[in-house]
Amino acid sequence: MCICVNCHYVDNCLTYHAVEGQHQQPHLTETPTFEPTEPTINVNIRSHSDEIEMEWDVVGCASFTADSGKWSRLRPGELIPT
Repeated sequence: MCICVNCHYVDNCLTYHAVEGQHQQPHLTETPTFEPTEPTINVNIRSHSDEIEMEWDVVGCASFTADSGKWSRLRPGELIPT
């Protein structure tokens, strides 16, 4: 799971904004300004018949600042992205 969902900067982060774009999800903000230090992204590629699925997850970041449930507070009632 992407560590961003529990990060203080999730709603203003350039890296998370890019991950949202890769997942074709609505952005938490259209104009993020926070550039994180040393984000690490895992990309899992799966093949289903004639379709290729890519899962992008931020798994490490030197700027990570814990704020448990931050994403959920910004999108109440929505499923947490996994």
